Amino acid sequence: MPDTTGIIIGIVIALVLILLFTNIRIVPQAHNYVIERLGKYKATWGAGLHIKIPFIDSVVRKVTLKEQLLDSPPQNVITKDNVTMKIDAVVYYYVQDAKLFCYGAVNPISAMENLTATTLRNIVGNLDLDETLTSRDVINTQMREVIDHETDPWGIKVTRVEIKNIIPPAEIRDAMERQMKAERDRRETLLQAEGHRQAAITRAEGDKQAMILAAEGERDARIARAEGEAKSILLRKQAEADGLRALKEAGVDAAVLELKKYEALVSLSNGTASKLIIPTDAVKAVTNNVVFSETTGLGDVTPSAPKAAEADPDDPCCDGKPSQKDFT
Repeated sequence: MPDTTGIIIGIVIALVLILLFTNIRIVPQAHNYVIERLGKYKATWGAGLHIKIPFIDSVVRKVTLKEQLLDSPPQNVITKDNVTMKIDAVVYYYVQDAKLFCYGAVNPISAMENLTATTLRNIVGNLDLDETLTSRDVINTQMREVIDHETDPWGIKVTRVEIKNIIPPAEIRDAMERQMKAERDRRETLLQAEGHRQAAITRAEGDKQAMILAAEGERDARIARAEGEAKSILLRKQAEADGLRALKEAGVDAAVLELKKYEALVSLSNGTASKLIIPTDAVKAVTNNVVFSETTGLGDVTPSAPKAAEADPDDPCCDGKPSQKDFT
């Protein structure tokens, strides 16, 4: 009997230990377990070690709190100007309340996927084709606000929504490509015209600067020539003044001065086609010089008249009598 009692006690202890170990739960980081007791919500376990009551408590849902991605398939969307296109959007979210996520909707992920599709259709339906292609940020912001507000009862927090692909029809794509090509050609033409204009402006500026520099160079050359001529005249006048001053210091008389005037008159008459207006004092000087030369014989270069040939006494024709031959 004692042996049977010990065996029963050992079996009971083993069963207790088995039940204890099988009801120990370790919740990982960034996870929540939703616990029900007798079919009713009891608690939400966070990360750590937990023990549930056997046959009474049960883990109804394990929820991850990490950020997740919902990649919805491409949706056929009609724009405001009746253009049908396909748009693919992705939603980033995380569960912020495991209880609401468990009891808020039967399938919250599927519900959020359908909500994303309908919200995308509503937003794009108010935009035309060009606005849809150029307003991705506006669409993303409006979708995030709507989906985040609508999923709050489900314990879901939407962090951002991104438009991944916008696929217009083939004919629209061809028209867009032709439009882009025409735009690129227009920009190329504008750039070439701008380049030609800048080149013409640059050439005009260069010609202007060259003309300014040439005019400045001509002006400087004229100034230099004028300064040179002025200096030459000044030096010549100074030389003449020095010569006169030297003559004055040497004490020359009036005759020498008259001779100098005569020499100057001779030098003036050396030129071709020269017309001289001789002042009265110069005429007097020439007259005095001529009289002086004739009186003294100095400076007289006039050749003397040839002497008459003497008659030959032996010549019969020269005896003063006419010969017979002269009459024949």
